[in-house]
Amino acid sequence: MARQLRAEQTRATIITAAADLFDRRGYESTSLSDIVDHAQVTKGALYFHFAAKEDLAHAIMELQARASRRLTSEMDARDCSSLEALMRITFGIARLSVEGPIPRAGLRLATGGVEVRPPLRHPFAEWLDIAYRRLLGAVRESDLHPDTDVEAVAHSLVCFFVGTRVVGRSVEPVRRQPRRLAEMWQILIRGMVPVPRRARYLTLATQLEREIRTV
Repeated sequence: MARQLRAEQTRATIITAAADLFDRRGYESTSLSDIVDHAQVTKGALYFHFAAKEDLAHAIMELQARASRRLTSEMDARDCSSLEALMRITFGIARLSVEGPIPRAGLRLATGGVEVRPPLRHPFAEWLDIAYRRLLGAVRESDLHPDTDVEAVAHSLVCFFVGTRVVGRSVEPVRRQPRRLAEMWQILIRGMVPVPRRARYLTLATQLEREIRTV
């Protein structure tokens, strides 16, 4: 049991080290030797868990996918509107990115041409599904204008969300992400949500940003 625990800890250490380097340097600019040095493990330990750098990238993207699904499941269990659930999911992903390198690396890998192997789905495809379902629910709940093109809005929202993070990574600290996400939602809410319901969601965007900043 102790040996298995040590192996799991070593694997987690390697993944975290790889994620940190992939996030800061990019996938192509990071070698397995770089990861060994950063993780402070032996090459044998790395190859015991991962046969190739691609396997490490896939493990990181898989962890990112699990985190997104966990956030979605948590929102499904809560008694909140579809639009609130979608907002909380996006801020939850942003919070994870602030707290650790794996979600940040997962995004960079997804935008960096790393092949996503089945049965894992591309994270953007998953996020599109998450957004589409919640936006469709928001139309039914009258939180969005009834003539909203849900598919177009879902696509635009994911592009906005990903683009905000990609641009932010290059020009400002990661802790600025919650502020940019709140700004994104304020723009979307003013365009999509009927006036009588607008104040509630504008307030929620500010509240969710503050919750991350105070962690």
